[in-house]
Amino acid sequence: MDEQDWLTERFEANRGHLRAVAYRMLGSVSDADDAVQETWLRLSRSDVSDVENLRGWLTTVAARVCLNMLRSRQLRREDPLGVHVPEPVVSREAGGDPELEALTADSVGLALLVVLETLAPAERLAFVLHDMFAVPFEEIGPIVGRSATAARQLASRARRRVQGAAVPDPDVHVQRHIVDAFVRAAREGDFQALLELLDPAVVLRADRGEIPVGSSRLIRGASNVAQQAMMFATLTRFSRPAMVNGAAGIVVFDEGGRLLSVLGFIVARGRIVEIDILADPSRLRQMDLSTLDK
Repeated sequence: MDEQDWLTERFEANRGHLRAVAYRMLGSVSDADDAVQETWLRLSRSDVSDVENLRGWLTTVAARVCLNMLRSRQLRREDPLGVHVPEPVVSREAGGDPELEALTADSVGLALLVVLETLAPAERLAFVLHDMFAVPFEEIGPIVGRSATAARQLASRARRRVQGAAVPDPDVHVQRHIVDAFVRAAREGDFQALLELLDPAVVLRADRGEIPVGSSRLIRGASNVAQQAMMFATLTRFSRPAMVNGAAGIVVFDEGGRLLSVLGFIVARGRIVEIDILADPSRLRQMDLSTLDK
């Protein structure tokens, strides 16, 4: 086996790990794949003959790539006050895809990703690498251009924010029962049933991208969310159950089979505490839902 074949083999052995790191950093499967590809390109151009820990080297390179992508994203985002829902990982409920499950292992639900989106790039990197992948702060510091102590402080600040993320009920069957009841109540226009299924402090985020203007919304409170659900009840006629970042969710299509939205639910204490809706046409077109048909 020549050196190039050896590098390819070693990279492929670490691809899943790198993809998981990049997804947590970027909140987008497509962006994560781009970051992994860039990591491969940098590996193919580098002399790693003296590298003792290639997995660690690859993780560092991928982290740097993701950090640059996050900073670039911040600079070009024109609507920082708008609602942004991370790109979810959608899979079947029975016999999920191992590669997709690896992306959302360790409870990387939409609620956590939404909080990660609010962090500064350096904070996000420090938290993801240290708290999720046990990378020492001595290695994180140089990536963000800080000391190990400063990197520790970045992770600490991020951790305090992340602790506020909603934690779903661990029983997926309970989640599915509540979500199905919600969809049924919306279809039937049963406002009272919707109120009973929603936590009083429920939050709904709807990310519809740039068009139509002003349609991305953040809605709080059971009554307001129930009213919103009834307004779009007709769309649920073409909904389909799915796992969204490891939790019960639904995908919605139009009559022609075109994907309209992906809804992720956080069910806790027997009620829905969070609904995250991705309905951005440009990002939906990039999603691969082929696993739902397998």
